[in-house]
Amino acid sequence: MAQVNKRAIAAAFGRAATHYEQHAELQRQSADALLALLDGGTFSQVLDAGCGPGRMSRYWREQGSEVCALDLSSQMLAEAQRHDVAHHYLLADIEAIPQATASFDLAWSNLAVQWCSDLRGALSELYRVVRPGGTVAFSTLAQGSMPELRQAWQAVDDREHANRFLPVAQLENALYGWDVEYQSHAVTLWFDDALSAMRSLKGIGATHLHDGREQRVLTRAQLRQLQLAWPCQQGKYPLTYHLFLGVIQRG
Repeated sequence: MAQVNKRAIAAAFGRAATHYEQHAELQRQSADALLALLDGGTFSQVLDAGCGPGRMSRYWREQGSEVCALDLSSQMLAEAQRHDVAHHYLLADIEAIPQATASFDLAWSNLAVQWCSDLRGALSELYRVVRPGGTVAFSTLAQGSMPELRQAWQAVDDREHANRFLPVAQLENALYGWDVEYQSHAVTLWFDDALSAMRSLKGIGATHLHDGREQRVLTRAQLRQLQLAWPCQQGKYPLTYHLFLGVIQRG
């Protein structure tokens, strides 16, 4: 994976902190699918890595876990703290977690590691801070996500307006050598128009492009082009994501 600008990513998510949950349907569906893979397991010490405003930190706290909420964005962490979702709060990068080896029973990371420079490195850090017998549970996005967004933008210009994610084969390779169960599947969200679909990305802060180019303000004519080019089914506008979920057991 290419080197990414962590400061720009943190800033983009920070801008979304106060309204993130209004747009986080994908995150909720992904978390539910990842919980299903854990099959009702309970964990005393949990790290929520990439906690956002803290919905899943609160979930684990309500399960009786002692929770450490970690995020790259100070605004996201402040929002989590404002809602009192965890016991501890940590402003940090998943690729360099400032915690001792074997500190947690579960390292949980829902739709965060796609923003890391090195997936294997990020997962290795999560693995490192988990105790022997503990678990790493993560979800990320795979290649082919958001094809509708790409198709619509092709009607406007030839620039890249969506991040490219790793193909499933490379995601599988990043898990080599670990005791892991994984699965991949598509999730489609439906919107009333193309602008609402794009606003859902802005609403969760997922607007930073890995290659560093900022998305610009749309003109009315460009918005009309996008609306016409966006695939439409029975009056609804889809946005499809390819989820990749993994549960690693540390021996």
